[in-house]
Parts: sequence; structure tokens; C-alpha cells
Amino acid sequence: MKAVVGGKATARVDMGARTKVGHFAYAKRGVSRLDLSDPYHVAVTLSWPRFIALLLGTYLAVNAAFAVLYVLVPGSVANARPGSITDTFFFSFETLATVGYGEMYPGSLYGHLIACAEIAMGLGFTAIMTGLTFVRFSRPRAKFIIADKLTVCRHNGMPTLMFRFGNGRLTPLADAHAHLNVLLREVSNEGTVFRRVEELPLLRSRLPIFPLTWTLMHVLDERSPLHGLDAAALIANEANLFVAIEARDPALASVVHDVHTFGPRDVVFGMRYVDVITAEPDGTPMADMTRIGDMEPDTGPEPKMQGWSDKDAVE
Repeated sequence: MKAVVGGKATARVDMGARTKVGHFAYAKRGVSRLDLSDPYHVAVTLSWPRFIALLLGTYLAVNAAFAVLYVLVPGSVANARPGSITDTFFFSFETLATVGYGEMYPGSLYGHLIACAEIAMGLGFTAIMTGLTFVRFSRPRAKFIIADKLTVCRHNGMPTLMFRFGNGRLTPLADAHAHLNVLLREVSNEGTVFRRVEELPLLRSRLPIFPLTWTLMHVLDERSPLHGLDAAALIANEANLFVAIEARDPALASVVHDVHTFGPRDVVFGMRYVDVITAEPDGTPMADMTRIGDMEPDTGPEPKMQGWSDKDAVE
């Protein structure tokens, strides 16, 4: 199968490529996970172990190819044992790295030509790999501490879906905003199965400054897509919730973002998050991030937020 991308025909792999985002997994047919026509995207999306394995594998393969070229013509490398792929491999490795110990050196015009080609490739290869490694290290990353469960409890007398997360950095974040969406499975009157995404409006979706923790709240009233659904109904409707968080990190002078997904079994009814904010002797607020996901039964008076109004839902 061929596809046209940017005016050029590229080959597609007609097989299912599986991807998992948190608890939500999906597959695509007709696309390739390893698209060599877009090496930059491949390099920055690979995990670190796979990136290092790819880097080492490519480096060894290039050296092995040049070692074969040297050994094909006897005398190409001076002081190398005739027919020794080991000697030519080590010579190739030293040449590609532009080290050149001097014990072995090009012994003929052919050897000089291959060595020049390898040195030129080595310079380009080193520059490209250094750049890709730098991009991976320098890419800004969010450091949000996420509760592993969402909860449905009472808030101002109304059942409310809540999700809490914290700022995992010592420095505060600015202009933080969040979106909460749900993916629901539905069956039409004609028996057609389809899935729809609904945004769940939040009591507050934006903060000018985000120093400690933030609890997102969605009221399950008549306007909510989740109105009237209990734990069993969420499972039956295959409800998957997506939380997208974005904020500006002044220390990095860049925007950081993260996406988390939760399955229907990750919603706990009748529980609420415990208060994780205490005050130091001098009055300084202290957030215990190790308890960000701790819950307690939703009984008794509703706890108040420390230093903020209930509507803000931020600590």
C-alpha cells in the first residue's frame, strides 16, 4: 500500500500498530510505528532503552559495513592481518571516531578513499546523534504528581467528580489550565456501535499560579454526560476519562503539558480525598505530596480548602 505524504509516495505497513496511553489502548491499521521517512519523530518518541539500542546498533552496523569494504581489498589497511575482519573492524571504529591510534593506517589509494568516506560519515553521524540526544535531554517535561483514582463525592450538596494532582516541582507553575473529557460507548437505535467524546465542564479550569495541589471538579447534574451513571454503568459504557494539563514553567521559560487516562474502574464512588495541606508553626502551608491520592469515606462535614474558597478547588 502506498500513501502520498508531502508530494512523495511512502510505503505503509498494513498491520495493526498498537499504542497505549495510560489505561487506554488503541490500534491503527495502515500506519507504521517505525516510519523511517520521519527519523526525527522516531528518535524523540522512542524510549531511552530503545533509543540507546538503536544508536549502538546503527553505530556497530556502520563500522561493520566499512570493515567489510576494507577486508575486500587486501592491503587496504597497513599492519592489519590479511583477511582479518576483527582488525579492519577496530580500524573502522577508530577511523569513524576520528581517533587514529597510528598502529593501523590506510595502506593504498583504495584504503585512503574508504577512510575519507568513513571520516566524512563519522562527522555527520556524530553531529546528528549528538543533536538528537540533546533534544531528548532538553525537551521540557511536566512533573505532575497524579492521584491514581478519581472520586465521586458530595460538594455543596451535589454529587461531584473530582480529580486531584500536584505540582511536583519546588518552583510554582503559571497559567495552568486543564481539560477533562470522557469517551463513551453508545449503541444507536439501529444497533450501530459508536464512541463519542464529551468535555466535562469544570468548576474552574484555569489557574494564574499553581504552587501546590489542584482538585478538578465536575458537577454531575442534569447537564453532565455522566449524570445518573453509577460504577456499573461506567463499566457498561466503557467510559474512559482523559485529563489534559498544561502550564508554563517560569524556570524553563517554556510550556509543559501532560495527558493522563483513567478507565471506568478508576472512578471510586462514596469516597473523597483527604486533606493534604497542613500549616507549619510559622503559618507556611505544607503539602504532603506522598498522600495526593489518599481517600476517606464521604461522611460527615465536607472538608474546607486551605486558604482558598471551595469554588476554587485549589490548595
